[in-house]
Amino acid sequence: MRNDTRKQFEAYREHLAHLNGVPDASTKFAAAPSVEQTLERHIQESSAFLQQVNSVGVDQQSGEKVGLSISQTIAGRTDTSSEDRKPADVSDSSARGYTCEQTNFDTALPYAKLDAWAHKPEFQTMIRDMILRQQALDRIMIGFNGTQAAATTDRTTNTMLEDVNVGWIQKLRDEASQRVMTEGATAGEIQVGHSDGDYRNLDALVYDMRSSLLGPWYARNTTFMVLAGPELVDEKYFPMVEEHGGTPTEARALDLMISNKRLGGLRVAEVPFFPERTLMVTLVGTDESNLSIYYQRGSRRRMVIDNPKRDRVENYESVNEAYVIEDLSAACAAENIKLWDGTAFS
Repeated sequence: MRNDTRKQFEAYREHLAHLNGVPDASTKFAAAPSVEQTLERHIQESSAFLQQVNSVGVDQQSGEKVGLSISQTIAGRTDTSSEDRKPADVSDSSARGYTCEQTNFDTALPYAKLDAWAHKPEFQTMIRDMILRQQALDRIMIGFNGTQAAATTDRTTNTMLEDVNVGWIQKLRDEASQRVMTEGATAGEIQVGHSDGDYRNLDALVYDMRSSLLGPWYARNTTFMVLAGPELVDEKYFPMVEEHGGTPTEARALDLMISNKRLGGLRVAEVPFFPERTLMVTLVGTDESNLSIYYQRGSRRRMVIDNPKRDRVENYESVNEAYVIEDLSAACAAENIKLWDGTAFS
């Protein structure tokens, strides 16, 4: 590390210690509450998708989920001449809790990279934003691919962070398997795209998911969204581009259609790292979301050290967090989707 880089790095570490009210950031410390809240906000704001998900601070590492959801209909009438009116409990009555598992977000920055940044006035914010952005991406990856919280994780084997925490889709499999479609007429497959399959197209599949897998009070709710990877969205829209993309009038209409992509009458969100050949239907959005990430207040720990043995600076950071579906009746998924390629389902 060059001498000018050393000055920048030490200033960064001193600023970090000052913000958190500790004498030295090279010794493990708990983030100050205000810093913790700011970090969580920056993580959420760094990702367009995470801005559509609830970020909830909880005091206990384990407990009952805190989000409000309506789990049944509430309209009715009572003949009060013979009995009392009975108000319906609109909260989700299922005893489903959460457990915030410790997640380590440890990063290393080689001296050479720091030397390349040392002349920049935004040196400190560049380091911060790079780490926060990757934490956001990792949370999305865990949310849709996580299947377990292993004592020791293995990124080589679990390239999509499957063993870091239990994500939303796995929560749906574990807690409401009846809302997860895994096969049609053929075992282990949902065949789409041909009259010999289960559905003629993806629109029909999504429409059936809405009708049969969601709670009946949500079946016609058009504010829900379809979460999908690009390969399934392209299955519907790419043929339209091939057929009409060269015709000016049709091309203009097609641009509008793609900018407002829909499947089964619902808006589509193409999510990074979403499992292939899988669809999820639920509520997401800034006003209302059924997907949450809980983080335990006061659990964020941090330490920044200089490791000359490896010619790098190391940032050790952890937080306890959980992935929660607030209302299981407002979520469903379809997996193992096979598409017709012209000769077979694959």
